[in-house]
This record gives sequence, C-alpha cells and structure tokens, in this order.
Amino acid sequence: MKTLRHAILFLALGTAAWAQEDAGPAAPAEAVAVDAGIAPVVAENNASDFAPAVTPFGFADFSWVPGNYGGPVRPMTWGPFSGEFRADVVYHHSFANPSDNTISGSSEVFRHGEVQVTQLGIGGDFYYKGAHGRLMTQFGMYSQTTPRNDASPARGQWNLADAYRYISEAYAGYHFDVLAGINVQAGIFMSYIGLWSYYNFDNWTYQPSYVSSNTPWFFNGVRAQIYVNDKLKIEPWLVNGWQSYGRFNNGIGGGGQIVWRPNGNLSFVSNNYFGTDTLGNAMRYRIHTDDSAMAKYYENKGGIFSKGAVSLTLDAGCEFGGGVTCDTQFFYGFMAYHRAWFFNDKAALTVGGGAINNPGRYLVLLPPINGTTAASGTPYFTANPGDPYMAWDFQITTDIFPVPYVNVRAEFNHRAASVPYFSGRGGVTPPGGNQGAPGSLVDGWTPDLVPTEDRLTVSLSVKI
Repeated sequence: MKTLRHAILFLALGTAAWAQEDAGPAAPAEAVAVDAGIAPVVAENNASDFAPAVTPFGFADFSWVPGNYGGPVRPMTWGPFSGEFRADVVYHHSFANPSDNTISGSSEVFRHGEVQVTQLGIGGDFYYKGAHGRLMTQFGMYSQTTPRNDASPARGQWNLADAYRYISEAYAGYHFDVLAGINVQAGIFMSYIGLWSYYNFDNWTYQPSYVSSNTPWFFNGVRAQIYVNDKLKIEPWLVNGWQSYGRFNNGIGGGGQIVWRPNGNLSFVSNNYFGTDTLGNAMRYRIHTDDSAMAKYYENKGGIFSKGAVSLTLDAGCEFGGGVTCDTQFFYGFMAYHRAWFFNDKAALTVGGGAINNPGRYLVLLPPINGTTAASGTPYFTANPGDPYMAWDFQITTDIFPVPYVNVRAEFNHRAASVPYFSGRGGVTPPGGNQGAPGSLVDGWTPDLVPTEDRLTVSLSVKI
C-alpha cells in the first residue's frame, strides 16, 4: 500500500478544497454588493475591479462541504474589501477531571472546566483589479497553542513563533483572468490537509479526528491556484515545511492539492506533500497523501430532514532516510462522518470518528508535560523511531444555527490510544508549576497519562 501511495505523491501535485477561507479573491456577488456605503465607489469604478471575472465552483452551492460553511452574504463589504469577524468561545469538560485543567492530545481543545476563547479574529479579503490579499488575526488559545506545535522556530535566530503568533492567515497575490482564473499567492495560507478547517465554526464537528487534528493547518510559502474550469482546480505548493514558519533543514517542502467537483452533490480532494521535517536531520524525508470524498445524498429544504451528506478521508505516508525506513516509520488512518441537517438547515447532527497508526509518532501531538513543546520533546512521551502509537475516536455533535452567522454546538467525544496519552486525574503539570527546561524530567514526579478520554464540549461561535 505504501508503494502505491509513493507513486500517487509524485504523480499528483494539485489543489486545495475550495473553502471560503481558502478561496483567494472574494466571489463577485459579495465583492460588488451595493449598499449605501459603497454605491458611490461602484458608480465610479467598474464592478469587475472588485472581483474576478469568473467565480470558481460557482455553478452550485457547496456550503454543505466540510470546512466550507458560512453565511449567505458577507455584510462587512465595502468596495475592494470584504471584512470578516470570528469568535469561538467554548467550555470543555473532561470526565478525567485533570487537576491542572490541562487537556492533552488535541490541536483544538486545551483546557478543562473553564470557559475559554479558542480563537477571536478580525480581518478580511482585499481585491482590486487583480491585486488581492487576505488577513485574519488570531487571539485567544490558538495564538499560544498553534506556535507551540511548530518546531521550526528552534532553528536559527529571530523568534518566528512570536512574529506570527497573532496571525492565522496573511498572504498577497495577483489574479490572472486565464482559464477559469489563476491566483499566484505568497504568505501564510490554510492547507486543508485533513479536510476540516482550522476554524471550528466551518466544520461538522468541533474536535476533528486524528487524520485532521494531527496534520497541517497552515503552510508558509508560495502557491498557485489554477482553476482549469468551474469544476477542477490544481494548486501546486512551494512551502517552508510541514506546518512550519521556517525551514527545519536546508530543503524546502513541496506538493499540492487537486479538487474536482463534477456536480453539486460530489466533491473529491487529493492532497500530497514531500519534505524534510525532522529538526536537525536533513537526510530524513517525509511523504504524505491525504484523500477525501464527500457526497450530498439528499436535500429537501422544505422538509424536517432538510439535507444529508457523508465524508470519507484516507491518509497514508512515511518517513525514510536519516536512520528510518518506511517499513517501520509510517502513518495511515481514516476518518468518516455522516451529517444530517434539519428545519431548513437551522439544526444539524453529525456522527463519526476515525483511527490512525503512526509508529515513530512523528505526527503525534506531544502532550504538554512540564511545558513540552514540539521542539523540546520530553522523556515522558518519546517519539523515537518505532515507538508504537495507535489511536481511535468516536463523536456525536449537535448544532443549532439561530441565524446563519451563529452556531451553538454540543459534542461528546470518546478517544482512545494504545499507550497512555491523555490527561488523567493527576494532570501533566508538576506541583507548583513547570520546572526546569521545557519537557524535562522532574525528580519524584511523573505525569498522569491514561489511555482513554471522554469529553463534553459546548461552544458558541460567530462568523460574520
């Protein structure tokens, strides 16, 4: 299977799933919306100044696709600028009741028993005569936890983690009216590897399964979005590395994504990557493929059951060279979900989960034991070649949308691993707080790691 995956990687360099946060220039309907604030500008300028000539995938409504949900219009639009505001406030309850309130093993869930701001951001999209860009800030837990999971700032000088801490997306680009549109962009952009969006409001669940939670949320580099027609997009990447602000070694990463939407009920995405992403080991290479299929099988806007859809994501990859081989250092996993909408999409129910196997743990999020970071590592949870790690999860999520811009969500998660990994009753913080270097041993103390976790999440999210 790994041999076939290797071949797929080198044959398929392609595009990202079309998502509102990853779409490049704003859709024309939003960019030229006329109200009292922008009417004089529209009268003075040609409407095409504020939007590309063709809306990619504009032949159908794809808001049902995971990672793609949003309100029908963007009200903060003025001339060349379409503004965006996001707020994600959440309460998590771990049934382990960790004494230090710290939840381990997630890139979205961090604190137990407290109301916390996961992400608050304001920004938007700019487009004028082909010149465009996007900015989205991030405050709250994401501004601390996302840089913590990136080891690349440990190479060289200048604190890249702090330089980008409060930015989730920032890129500049130029749009060419060729084919159905071509965008060339440079900066930080969402990767959409693993299908789910970095922003929880846009997804079918709050906690993604492992193939999404453990794969990149962003890339820092250059990409070209090539819309061959209104159904096919090819997007090659040249990036610093696997979710990295800087380079891990002397090489850079490459890959891309392909998305094909033959009609309004189907979406297929293939994501592929190649790079060297072990800090200080320039001879160790990583390959990865991530492939998703989504299908909307039912829609009746006037019915109690208004819509139904399913998704399946398969991931595979490995590392080789620098002391490891693909026979012992590999990754494979899946996640699958069913989502049903009710009452004209004002409520939804999602059921699903997934599993991974990752010997060597090179994509396993390190538990934050005694301040552990991706760069520091910890002897309490090693990531040596061949270290075993298998995990699986199940979840059920309910959503209520009183208006399209507000989501009230309740979710139950059961997660399990083949080794102790999640925060137990004793927590992962030494008495009195972190001691010594991040992740280091503390005499007379060990973290309380357990092999299972049950958790309840309640969130209130806004996207305008």
